[in-house]
Amino acid sequence: MRRLGIHSFVWTGGQTQEGLEMALEKSAEHGYRCIEFAYLRPELFDLDRLAKRSQALDVQIGVTMGLPNDKDISSGDPDAVAAGRAMLSDAVRAVRDIGGDKLGGILYSAHMKYGRAPTRDGWMSSAEVIGEIGREASEAGVMLTLELVNRFESNLLNTTAQGLKFLEDCGNPDVTLHMDTFHMQIEEADPAQAIRMAGDKLGYFHIGESNRGYLGCGTIQWEPIFDALLDIGYDRDVVFESFSTAVVDEGLSLACAIWRDTWDDNDPLAAHAKQFIELKHAEAKRRRDTNARP
Repeated sequence: MRRLGIHSFVWTGGQTQEGLEMALEKSAEHGYRCIEFAYLRPELFDLDRLAKRSQALDVQIGVTMGLPNDKDISSGDPDAVAAGRAMLSDAVRAVRDIGGDKLGGILYSAHMKYGRAPTRDGWMSSAEVIGEIGREASEAGVMLTLELVNRFESNLLNTTAQGLKFLEDCGNPDVTLHMDTFHMQIEEADPAQAIRMAGDKLGYFHIGESNRGYLGCGTIQWEPIFDALLDIGYDRDVVFESFSTAVVDEGLSLACAIWRDTWDDNDPLAAHAKQFIELKHAEAKRRRDTNARP
């Protein structure tokens, strides 16, 4: 684990400059070294000011997003594909301009529940665009990483096996996978084995509980997850993600079906998450060291 981070939606709905700056400050206050911003729209924010604030606080910025239906690069509609490609290209530049180091999320399709299965043409259209955007991202010093999500948020990439096949088809070795324990516990038969399968293609990792709330208060078996991350030598960022209607904006509440408060006080949530992740990571190291002894 390189840095431990937190999603900005723990602190703010992300609608204002003041909210994002507050999220940076609160993250630093709790000892997090990176933060994830979502759906960053460069026309609404002072990116240079955010970049300078993140540098002063020593909190690295990453950005995630999902495509809207009218910009779905897997749709087969040439206009939607072109619009989606332009949106992704703009997002890469925004991440660069804010001093960010990664662009993740549902970059390969719309973020929604589909009413149909994906088509082969749609899959290949998406892979071609992602390959191209991946090259733009590399030139900008930004890692492009594709989030594997559950079947109710995309019809294209739900499992590690699908993600690895998609990376082959996009033909860009710099594009990686973005895995999330919340989604994995829905879609993967064995989440720990899925991590091992991803191996060095795992570029970004989300820690989130099955009920989106406090870590350890759901159904996820955490020990195998942390053991698997050590097994593959994962040395990139781990970010805590939790959503509650107390903070999350309306658009994401609808897309992710956040209908209730899983918490209403973010300070103890953030403190607990940092302690929980560090404890589980340390326990996994002790297990590995004990097992390695003759």
